[in-house]
Amino acid sequence: MKYRLTHCTKYTYEGAVTVSHHLARLAPRTLPGQRCPWHALEILPIPVGRGVHVDSFGNITSYFEIEGKHEELEVTARSFVEVFATRHPDPALTPAWESVRDACQAEKLTHCSEAGAFRFSSPMVPIGNEYKTYVLQDFPPGRPILQAVVALTARVFKEFKFDPRATDVTTPVSDVFKNRAGVCQDFAHLMLACLRSIGLPARYVSGYLETAPPPGKAKLTGADASHAWISVFCGEVAGWIDTDPTNNLIPGERHITVAWGRDFSDVSPLRGVTLGAGGQKMSVAVDVVPVDE
Repeated sequence: MKYRLTHCTKYTYEGAVTVSHHLARLAPRTLPGQRCPWHALEILPIPVGRGVHVDSFGNITSYFEIEGKHEELEVTARSFVEVFATRHPDPALTPAWESVRDACQAEKLTHCSEAGAFRFSSPMVPIGNEYKTYVLQDFPPGRPILQAVVALTARVFKEFKFDPRATDVTTPVSDVFKNRAGVCQDFAHLMLACLRSIGLPARYVSGYLETAPPPGKAKLTGADASHAWISVFCGEVAGWIDTDPTNNLIPGERHITVAWGRDFSDVSPLRGVTLGAGGQKMSVAVDVVPVDE
């Protein structure tokens, strides 16, 4: 599938801002199943300085600085992306989850131990016995890891209600777990807390969903906005495999990956600091348009 992406973020400040510095992670990644041959970032007011680098997780990160009084900031990311069908292993034929856990804890540097960097708690993802108890219902001894991950994904989808009013970007995982409600970011953080609590590497993925589904396909929750899901390391052969608890599926051609990290704090689409302003209002508009062949 080929897509044209537009992600527009607009800040309106209560007072004049004199200086602002920002980081944007809005460029889709190039992956075995995805390529982004074109990406542009339009910024108003025009920055006095800007640059691009790759962060420690391999995400393309843009920096820009604005000087001079301004009461609005508008950042528009435009991209052209191709997403290809990806074949995944039979879940029943993936290794036992304990063997993956143990391999990722090895002291010798391997592909598995490198993935193990994602098995620890992070700023927005705690680990604890309550999450361990919850996840072990789907991870009995010896169960193939992807089979268990698929089961956990389905249970989170069934037991947690999608409710945009239940949480905000700062809501802790403990509240989501207690109240059984949230949005895609919350469900991703919850699954990460569960998997990491039993020693499995899992990372947070940010991206988009196709806005208009193909004929006969249901529209997925989270379309028309940034979306979030997770990726679980399933062993040296299977590698990293994504799963979307908000929609109870393994992502395919309708999911577009932008960035990944330990949690949302590593992949926020746009963040920054300002001098002046006071309060601010933010609006976001996302458009994912399939391109006809």
